[in-house]
Amino acid sequence: MMWLFLRGRRPRQRFKALFTSACLAMLAHGASATQTGAETIVSRTLDNGMKIIVWPDHDIPNVALYNFVRAGGRNEVPGISGLSHFFEHMMFNGTSTLEPGEFDRIMEANGGSNNAYTSADLTVYQDWFPGRALETIFELEADRLANLSFDPKVVESERGVVTSERRSSVDNSNFGVLYEQMRATAYTAHPYHIPVIGWPSDIEAWTIDDLRNYFTTYYAPNNCTMVIVGDVEPDDVFGLADRYFGALAPQDPPPQVRTREPEQVGERRIVIARDVQTPLVGVAYKSPAAADETGPAIDLLMSILADGESSRLHQALIETGIAVSIEPYRHEGFDPGLTWFFMTLPQGADPRTAEQALYSVLASIVEQGVTNKELDRAKRLSNAAFWRGLATINGKAAALGDFEVFHGDYRKLFDAPERYDAIDASAVQAAAASIFDAHRRTVGTVIAPDARTQEVQP
Repeated sequence: MMWLFLRGRRPRQRFKALFTSACLAMLAHGASATQTGAETIVSRTLDNGMKIIVWPDHDIPNVALYNFVRAGGRNEVPGISGLSHFFEHMMFNGTSTLEPGEFDRIMEANGGSNNAYTSADLTVYQDWFPGRALETIFELEADRLANLSFDPKVVESERGVVTSERRSSVDNSNFGVLYEQMRATAYTAHPYHIPVIGWPSDIEAWTIDDLRNYFTTYYAPNNCTMVIVGDVEPDDVFGLADRYFGALAPQDPPPQVRTREPEQVGERRIVIARDVQTPLVGVAYKSPAAADETGPAIDLLMSILADGESSRLHQALIETGIAVSIEPYRHEGFDPGLTWFFMTLPQGADPRTAEQALYSVLASIVEQGVTNKELDRAKRLSNAAFWRGLATINGKAAALGDFEVFHGDYRKLFDAPERYDAIDASAVQAAAASIFDAHRRTVGTVIAPDARTQEVQP
């Protein structure tokens, strides 16, 4: 599972969460745009390049607003790592017109709540509020885009918060250390190797100029996509958008991430000795970007492998006692990512045994494929996940933004049924063969200092 950084109502905590698309970009048998009310969706791009997507939904008198800012760990370089996540903090800490904490106070006084998260690809700001508060929320959002404060005292305070967050979620976390070190090992060139929270020395050294330059570049309206779903009318939304966001000045587009990770030609392995009671094992394979056409087949493959108690990995590792838990995750970002498997083992277990059991299951699909029964089950589970996601205004907002940002067009969300329905067993087997290559994997283990390990042969 991917670790995102989310803003909490108390000091920020780090949570393991599935990336939005893994939950929502699923098959809906026979679903059509009209069945979901998608024909009511309207989008418009303001003169300054800010795209606004509106999906009216009057079932309840509430609204979900998501602002997708294309700024994540992949946009950082040595020296400023962690700045994307830092702005997730700073955006709630005052402007030239509002004191720190006022954003939350006004939001809550109007019946609303908010959150935010940062990933390797994006920073996303989320508001939930009654429809009658739309203008107030637009005024708040526009103010922090136009007038964010860089008060040195606030910057130093939040620097301390981030340092503490890093200490608790990475440095003092066996899983956090494993995840960070595996990413740094899996990528030799691409900025996906940069931890979203930042390297400690960079966190300590950010300057006000670093912050101002990053904010000007990445928090420009032409680098944002805003999605509004709920009890609103598009004309009202666009009128308020023109009023509050239209005056924001566009900036030159951020520099493109030009680095492409070289082809991996051999397994990479790290062993981390820490004071652990139960060993941890992580296995990560290079896999395609979110927009890759093989995505639906990979999603169904991962469901067959790890979704539920009848899945292959549960039967082979959990039921047999080889592992206490196994958590799969596929990073679907702008650039090719990783397909992960994290295993927690019983106390005293040999990581080599768990690795070989995992590799055996993966090899069985590469060599023999999957059954039609397994594939049908995966499609049914995907179907249920799709409708659960689109049943709420929050799910609708997340799904629209995900497809607009990562796939280039929110309307592709409603093409998902046909794409998933077209997947057959041979496509799933081909996806497994393309990903589960021993030469393209990175393996990490966390073991007690006195444990003895040796290289595991594939």
